[in-house]
Amino acid sequence: MKSVHDPRYVEFIGRLRVARRGKDVTQGELARRLGKSQSYISKIETGERRVDVVELLVICEALGISLEAVVPRELRHGLESQPPDG
Repeated sequence: MKSVHDPRYVEFIGRLRVARRGKDVTQGELARRLGKSQSYISKIETGERRVDVVELLVICEALGISLEAVVPRELRHGLESQPPDG
């Protein structure tokens, strides 16, 4: 199974889309803020392109939202329960 079809990833992308729309920001406006093309945002929101952690941080900053707003609780819980490397 491709990870873009993982239900948790699908939920994450849905939350990201809802957060963008909730801020009344179009795909084109978000792309402009990021210095990217509108198709970059479209591909992320359709699951055609995966988002890495650094990109996610930049997108959240551009929207003025926290990671917690878009990362599903079960993923956050899994991360919070793991000790840091080191």
